[in-house]
Amino acid sequence: MATLLILGASGDLTGRLLLPGLARLVRHGRATGLHLVGAGYDAWTAEQWSERVAHSFAAALEAADDAGQSALNLLRTTSEYRRVDVTAPGELAQLTTTLPGPTAVYFALPPAIAEQACELLSPGDLPAGTRLVMEKPFGTDQASAFRLNETLTQLVPEDHIHRVDHFLGKATVLNILGLRFANRLLEPVWNNLHIDRVEVVYDEALALESRAGYYDGAGALRDMIQSHLLHAMAILAMESPVSLHERDLRDGVGAVLRASSVDPDFARSTRRARYTAGTIDGKDIPDYAAEDGVDPSRRTETLAEITVSINNARWSGVPFILRSGKALGGSRKEALVTFKPVSHLPTGFSGQDSPTQLRIGFGPETLKLEIDVNGPGDIFALDRAVLEVELNASELLPYGEVLEGVLTGDPTLSVRGDTAEDCWRIVDPVLDAWATNEVALEEYPAGSSGPAAWTDPAS
Repeated sequence: MATLLILGASGDLTGRLLLPGLARLVRHGRATGLHLVGAGYDAWTAEQWSERVAHSFAAALEAADDAGQSALNLLRTTSEYRRVDVTAPGELAQLTTTLPGPTAVYFALPPAIAEQACELLSPGDLPAGTRLVMEKPFGTDQASAFRLNETLTQLVPEDHIHRVDHFLGKATVLNILGLRFANRLLEPVWNNLHIDRVEVVYDEALALESRAGYYDGAGALRDMIQSHLLHAMAILAMESPVSLHERDLRDGVGAVLRASSVDPDFARSTRRARYTAGTIDGKDIPDYAAEDGVDPSRRTETLAEITVSINNARWSGVPFILRSGKALGGSRKEALVTFKPVSHLPTGFSGQDSPTQLRIGFGPETLKLEIDVNGPGDIFALDRAVLEVELNASELLPYGEVLEGVLTGDPTLSVRGDTAEDCWRIVDPVLDAWATNEVALEEYPAGSSGPAAWTDPAS
């Protein structure tokens, strides 16, 4: 791309994630000849924008070699800020026609504003080669996701639409694919004959942290499971792709999601909870319902869990348990694959015969294989051994990986339109059931492991 246009340039997403990600990309020589334009409703001066770029580039600049510093300084000094109201007819279209093309338009805006801006555009308003970059959520349900996709594909081709899921960084995706498909040890047993269950978990100690404006209208199910965790599940469960080309990979992800559903007995297949006052690392955390900006009547969950069935020959009968929560006692970000017990354990062994488990960490990227071995002392007593290795991380930040795909025209890390709709199809019935209180909203103290009644299959 010749130009990266960031709409919402004065917002938190731009300063905290987008610009540092771009800086790391430039530092490593993987984004050259780029013109950076920030745009927003705020009447920022050129100096304000320059200060923001300089602050966001500082860490990369300090770590860069001479060539990297030169590239970063050039991008910073040639960058510019434009004031624009994307909800005013014609303003965004007029801006895009004045920029060196092709242009990537990054909507670092609230989803409703981004959608409104796109609805005001017509196909003739965007120069050839324009790419549109959208932040999640992609719609608010399956029907709205379908309407949004119709709007976007009338403006540019599907492969020029980047629906950002930074959770699926290239290193994370390729580490899972390499583990699965490059090892004969695992691929033959990666099915319902040998695997008992799969859990994809993203639990964090972080509480609301002044994000009520977004989070209280979303909740844990929409925020994490509907997008990030369903896609991670699909990569874990997909059939072997022909190649690592984006079409083959995204076809595989789409096939898994089309086969996925949640049992309509939602009181058994789903759980939800909300944190109350507690303590995390010595810091007092207020009751979620008492947090600034929270509407308690919404009954927003801060911990969600659903059990997904993948209805195909490989995975029939294997529960995929997706869970994400905030204000918990510890951080747990991993996929856990639990294998079935051996068909016969010879008589004479003592100790606990525990199932083999494979843990794939999402941050930091780690791999742990937990197996039974002969214990010390009494060699007939079984003991637990853990084989652990750190997986290779990317040299880029997650948003740097996203931006590299945008700038090079590679949508591998982008959510395709049909899969965005399928993710909503899977969770819409759950959200409807929760809205009518078919499933109780339980509580847990901040800093705990969750509601006392919940049992963790991994424990």
